[in-house]
Amino acid sequence: MTSSSLRKLGSSDLEVFPLSLGGNVFGWTADEATSFAVLDAYTAAGGNFVDTADVYSAWIEGNSGGESETIIGKWVTARGNRSDVVIATKVSQHPEYQGLTAANIKAAADASLRRLNTDYIDLYYTHFDQPEVPVEEIIGALDELVRAGKVRHIAASNISAGRLRESLEFSDREGLARYVALQPHYNLVSRDTYEGELSDVASRAGLAAVPYYALASGFLTGKYRPGTTVDSARAGQAAGHLESERGVKVLAALDEIAQAHDAPIATVALAWLAAQPTVAAPIASARTVDQLPALLGVAELRLTEQEVAKLTEASA
Repeated sequence: MTSSSLRKLGSSDLEVFPLSLGGNVFGWTADEATSFAVLDAYTAAGGNFVDTADVYSAWIEGNSGGESETIIGKWVTARGNRSDVVIATKVSQHPEYQGLTAANIKAAADASLRRLNTDYIDLYYTHFDQPEVPVEEIIGALDELVRAGKVRHIAASNISAGRLRESLEFSDREGLARYVALQPHYNLVSRDTYEGELSDVASRAGLAAVPYYALASGFLTGKYRPGTTVDSARAGQAAGHLESERGVKVLAALDEIAQAHDAPIATVALAWLAAQPTVAAPIASARTVDQLPALLGVAELRLTEQEVAKLTEASA
């Protein structure tokens, strides 16, 4: 992979690989040694965009949150490659740093910086919007972090079109830091959350979309089929799509296009996302090095207009 495969992230000065590596598995289904191996293989292939959150993975017994950030921090320190990696993390869900008050945002950012063992975060997301907190307070706190040099750019995940618009208007009016990216739940079998009003706001404002659940918890890898059992922490979530007509149609279209390109099904599903307006880099995670090639392939695979249309129709 060359630097020519990097994409500009919205209106920011960040240039990112067209696949963001999800860090949700680090410290959960991938231990520290495996996580290091996955990160090494991803960057060796030209990858430079790692996504995590302060809460990963507080849902596991014995974990308290911050495990993923800690592993990433140890890895960049060991490799001495901090300036080569775009690190995105998020605020609002850590058990000790809940919510989006100004005080919490600042305290959570400092905690993330300590775990990541760095003095700046490249992209800092509000993880889940909290409509009861005024956008003025949220943007004001994020702007202070940017001015202090602790955060380079700000972004939002899981936010309504109305609140996103309000946030952008406030930033523009007051000359404060402005969201450059959006992280929506978006994939071939879950299009309703993002397409429509939210994507319209993003498009008009020049925001880059960095979709999570890009492979629908593994369903869009094609390994879930009627009568199969998959050993995965997310198997139940993924297998549910088999029960919908949309899921069955999407798999059939993916099978056909994957065969035509001699490419893994996961690569085709990611390529459809990458071809959508506003999408800069889908997020997908690998709990083993073996799972990476199918994800990295999105940097090389270009679907024809007809293939994109066929998948769009199957998933309607």
